[in-house]
Amino acid sequence: MITFRDSLNKRLQDEHFRKEYEAIQPDMDIIRTLVRIRKEQCLTQQELAARTGIDQGDISRLENGSRNPTLNMLKKLADGLGMSLRLEFVPKQPV
Repeated sequence: MITFRDSLNKRLQDEHFRKEYEAIQPDMDIIRTLVRIRKEQCLTQQELAARTGIDQGDISRLENGSRNPTLNMLKKLADGLGMSLRLEFVPKQPV
């Protein structure tokens, strides 16, 4: 049986795929973090929407990767989760 990780590692050998995969990682980090914190707090998307004033459908689209968040949206989400938003610029890792 081929695992997801095995399949991904094989595909990452293709330079074009690897570049595209690396390009979406910041977006994926935001999505994973948002979903993780929301679930840790036992919140539904609807409850988070009520806390933030953001439409539940927009939260759903953000979590499934079909909507890009604005900085204002991220601020509202952080506030609704009882957190502060911190953005960082960090040096790239050598390949």
